Amino acid sequence: MLIGLEIKNFAIVSNLSTEWQSGMTAITGETGAGKSIAIDALSLCLGERAEASAVRPDTERAEICAAFDLTSLPLAKQFLEQNLLSNDEQECLLRRVVCKNGRSKSYINGSPVTAAQLKELGQHLISIHGQHAHQHLLKSEHQLQLLDAYAGHHALVDTVRTHYRNYHNLQKEFTILEQAQLQQTAQKQLLEYQVAELDEFALQESEFTQIEAEHYKLSHSQTIIDACQRELQSLYENEEQNACSLLQHSAQQFAELASFDENLSGVAALLEEAAVQVEEASREIRNYGEQTDLDPARLDEVEARLAGIMDLARKHHIKPEDLVDFHQNITQELESISNNSARLTQLEGEINQALAAYQQAAQTLSESRHEAAQTLNTLISASMAHLSMENGVFEIALTPQPEKAPNSLGFDNVAFLVSTNPGQPLQPLSKVASGGELSRISLAIQVIIAQKVTTPTLIFDEVDVGISGPTAAAVGKLLRQLGKSTQVICVTHLPQVASSGHQQFFVAKEIANGETFTQMLPLSKHGRIDEIARLLGGDNISKTAKANAKELIMAHA
Repeated sequence: MLIGLEIKNFAIVSNLSTEWQSGMTAITGETGAGKSIAIDALSLCLGERAEASAVRPDTERAEICAAFDLTSLPLAKQFLEQNLLSNDEQECLLRRVVCKNGRSKSYINGSPVTAAQLKELGQHLISIHGQHAHQHLLKSEHQLQLLDAYAGHHALVDTVRTHYRNYHNLQKEFTILEQAQLQQTAQKQLLEYQVAELDEFALQESEFTQIEAEHYKLSHSQTIIDACQRELQSLYENEEQNACSLLQHSAQQFAELASFDENLSGVAALLEEAAVQVEEASREIRNYGEQTDLDPARLDEVEARLAGIMDLARKHHIKPEDLVDFHQNITQELESISNNSARLTQLEGEINQALAAYQQAAQTLSESRHEAAQTLNTLISASMAHLSMENGVFEIALTPQPEKAPNSLGFDNVAFLVSTNPGQPLQPLSKVASGGELSRISLAIQVIIAQKVTTPTLIFDEVDVGISGPTAAAVGKLLRQLGKSTQVICVTHLPQVASSGHQQFFVAKEIANGETFTQMLPLSKHGRIDEIARLLGGDNISKTAKANAKELIMAHA
């Protein structure tokens, strides 16, 4: 419940502080005085879009603070706890600051929050019905939302929405894959040919490097063999003279000289070691030559393999050493395309299951809507009679269309039908209801739904436009009755409605030093009589008007 509202530098308000009570509070005032200013400020404090024009001219910023009693608001408490914004008190303080550049800051219990968080919390605190609310009543989607709100279909609607989203996402995936598959048909054929060719060639990892090295060796085999034989003769096998025998001879000579000078013994040892090394090298050369044969057939085989590698590399415009990676990549790409076909088949089954689940949830919702509609038909028709539409009949026409494309609200088409005169057939609201009738029907629906939907504070901003006389009295009685269970705040220009309030504020506009100021003052019992009399008879308040005003107020005592 709203218990306090402070407004600073907002529009034509300089400084305003008000306290609010339970029951029905009426707000009246002169035309153009800004009777809705408090509601506009409260809307801003509850997260509505902030604009620089909201800041009073020649001031730096506007500030609005709203205090709420959370004693009977479990959902609001839950929101605060979940967002770590609760305090030890049963009160909650919302604050919104708007700078003259249009930027704003939001606070809950002193902690900075986003405007979206303010708005989410505000849904658990206040419901505002504007003077143009009846215009939304002509829209089918809004009619469905009203019916669901009255029936408490939050869980059912969420279930339908969840199944719809699942169905929608699967359909989207199917469409994307199907389009991709159509575009990839030619690509798949090319990939199948390329992969088959590379599979048949079966090039192995590092094979190109190995076969390139083997080809180089085989193509120079004769040169290698000839050189090995020639050098083997020079090093060891030439009987007349070879390097090994020369080294051995020199080693022997220096060994003999070392007997005369020990310094030459090291030279002898080095020469002997060199001779051993040459002999070992010669043995290696001999073994290599014995194991190395000219193999023209292997050379042809290697050349053919190498030529195949080079041809494939040129064909795919890549380096030979990248051919294996290329083979792996196009194989994976082909598998991906093939998997798409399998996924499409799988998706068809999942889509059918999702559609069946959606239709089942939508059917459950539709059946519950029909039950709630029957109750609402009776209640709204009865309320219309109280609002001077004695012969009025209201009916919610629901037409299930399970064959239509799924949507998040189910498969029901809804139409609010009305007959305001005997013998007149039921027709859509937009065709038969006048502005005043539509306003009354809208008010009846809002009040009935408000009684079923737990909202701590209901604000009606001139919803009584277009009505007068006995109808206005009935509206006032309806709002006062609603105020017994819910805090009701009503901006009105009708004395019959204003007199129904448990308390009343008067909004006045003053001009001082070229500036406009708006004030909202609580009225005493005598003040209420004067204000109701003004609404009845104009600025010149007569004794008769006062008497009538007193009678109106006393009628609700």
